[in-house]
Amino acid sequence: MRLYTKRKLSGFLFVAPFVFGFLAFTLVPILYSIFISLSKYTMLRPPRFAGLVNYETALFGDPLFWKSLANTAYYTVLSVPLGLIGSLVCALLLNQSIKARNVYRTLFYLPAITPIVATTLIWTFLLRSDFGLINVLLGIIGIQGPKWLGSIAWAKPSLVLISLWGVGGPTAMIFLAGLQGIDSELYEAAHIDGAGALQRFWIITLPMLSPTILFNSIIAVIQSFQAFDVAFIATEGGPANATLFYVLHLYRNAFEYFEVGYGAALAWLLFMAIFFLTLMQLRLSKRWVYYTSA
Repeated sequence: MRLYTKRKLSGFLFVAPFVFGFLAFTLVPILYSIFISLSKYTMLRPPRFAGLVNYETALFGDPLFWKSLANTAYYTVLSVPLGLIGSLVCALLLNQSIKARNVYRTLFYLPAITPIVATTLIWTFLLRSDFGLINVLLGIIGIQGPKWLGSIAWAKPSLVLISLWGVGGPTAMIFLAGLQGIDSELYEAAHIDGAGALQRFWIITLPMLSPTILFNSIIAVIQSFQAFDVAFIATEGGPANATLFYVLHLYRNAFEYFEVGYGAALAWLLFMAIFFLTLMQLRLSKRWVYYTSA
């Protein structure tokens, strides 16, 4: 009995750091943020409970809320499919049996570990309307390049273009792991039956890779709704709020205007939106995701 008690106490001591860290740095801040979202709090005065006023202001009294949400949705609709397709193409290329394959995998992954500030500043220079390299190259072939980040029409597509810089990063590596988990006997059997490369990709690769596609799509949607750094560095939400993404709007209210209660309400509305979209993706996945039986 004494040995059992000693082991039980040892187990509690081992998990105590995690439990303490979870309570102090995760659960308590989450609960406090809920309280803050229901309060009028400007960091200059103590929070005062105000009910659902912050949520009502966001949904019915803040035109920039819907503007930022629309900008984020636009960014998500373009960047997520293009990013998934680009990452899958990279994974297919990196899965080939070629010499120095590990070197190519490292090179494809490098953009993902480049600091986002450096990457954004480089792309900002490339997309300059006057002497940017992209417009210079377009001018050589007789095309008048747009203003890119300085144009209301082209600002969001420009940020989508910047987001595609890292298609060879973690998403491609996850796709690569999924490709390597597909049984080669399936391809051999399809080849014997006369299936071409495109047919093998359509009837074997995509169905077997569908759980990986689902995982990457969920992560990509979550990340796209949390887009902040590129817009903050490259355009600061301009021109004319064309790139005012949701998290940038949240940041401005909480840390520039010091409306912390309203910022907390925006954060919880973002959580609800992401939760709903994730739930919808999981529900729809029953129609197209294929799981192999054990």
